[in-house]
Amino acid sequence: MFSDLKNKVILVTGASSGIGRYCVRELCVEGAHVVAIGRNAEQLRTLQDETGCDIIAADLEQQEGLDKVDSALREVDGLVNCAGIALLDPATEMLGADFDRMMAINARATALMCQMVARRMIQQGRGGAIVNVSSQAALASLQDHLGYSASKAAMDAMTRVLCAELGPFAIRVNSVNPTVTLTPMSKVGWSDPIKAQGMLDRIPLGRFAEPEEVVRPILFLLSAASSMISGVVLPIDGGFTAG
Repeated sequence: MFSDLKNKVILVTGASSGIGRYCVRELCVEGAHVVAIGRNAEQLRTLQDETGCDIIAADLEQQEGLDKVDSALREVDGLVNCAGIALLDPATEMLGADFDRMMAINARATALMCQMVARRMIQQGRGGAIVNVSSQAALASLQDHLGYSASKAAMDAMTRVLCAELGPFAIRVNSVNPTVTLTPMSKVGWSDPIKAQGMLDRIPLGRFAEPEEVVRPILFLLSAASSMISGVVLPIDGGFTAG
């Protein structure tokens, strides 16, 4: 579907599980040279056996992990920032440490990965594409999401700034903002029908997203098919944020 991704070097963070893992699989199907980055070394090795991707086990919350990726990085054509955590509590009960951790992983690590990759792309002189995996929570109010929403809104703000600063180097930067996506972990987390129905009632299409429905737009934004698209914050939410 996106044949121009063949042989392109694409980094995917948060590749141990969730949307990141699905991204690695689909990019490998397209023939990309994928470097999968995540904290869980065992899950990364399993993914490597399944897809043939390269792997880097690193905790991007820590400078040591970022340095490990930087030292291993050679050429790069694309980056997908999927690494993230959600620690959800009512605003009056949220712990400062939880807020700090979400900002460190969801926002700070994204910013520093973008910086690292952009520097390499500028040196190479052939442009590139970055996709930040944000959330519908950055665009609409959700109960118990104060810290998470703030961290994802920061990602969207960074996308716009990076679009402006990196555009002259032919580097495109976009965000995607999915609704609940039915990865194995999400299926467990949203197994309560009462909880699920409350969210589904706010989605005009009346269902949650399948992983492939999030991954395909990411691949589109990495590919030449989106060569004039940059700075976009793209909801993949069945209409959730349209109201």
